[in-house]
Amino acid sequence: MGMGFQQHQHSSVVVPRNFRLLEELERGEKGIGDGTVSYGMDDDGDDIFMRSWTGTIIGPANTVHDGRIYQLKLFCDKDYPDKPPSVRFHSKINMTCVNQQTGVVESKSFSLLGKWKREYTMEDILVELKREMAAPQNKKLSQPPEGSTF
Repeated sequence: MGMGFQQHQHSSVVVPRNFRLLEELERGEKGIGDGTVSYGMDDDGDDIFMRSWTGTIIGPANTVHDGRIYQLKLFCDKDYPDKPPSVRFHSKINMTCVNQQTGVVESKSFSLLGKWKREYTMEDILVELKREMAAPQNKKLSQPPEGSTF
């Protein structure tokens, strides 16, 4: 005889991955805040797991990034949101948390990924990366030519 169905009591409801991603998709489509950060799903009809996303960040004013449009790829594997997505800049950018060979945002130097919590979202990642661009260590770094890609 099997154990049967066991009821697990959780103090907070754990939102299933696909509900969570649908919620994020809806938010992304509405547009976020002042419109300088946006994201959406890649048009890959085969991807029933909603893994591939594209984010856009318009560089903050009063920095070397001012008005530049940066595109990023976010990949939410099947363990998202328990584990962070992998995040990679497609547009070339010189930033302390970005690998200069690959464009990958490195979790050891970007605490939102390094200290990931389940309630963080792709929006949080993009907003925080934009904030990083304006941080003292990044806002004056010389940048690759606009429009170049990793």
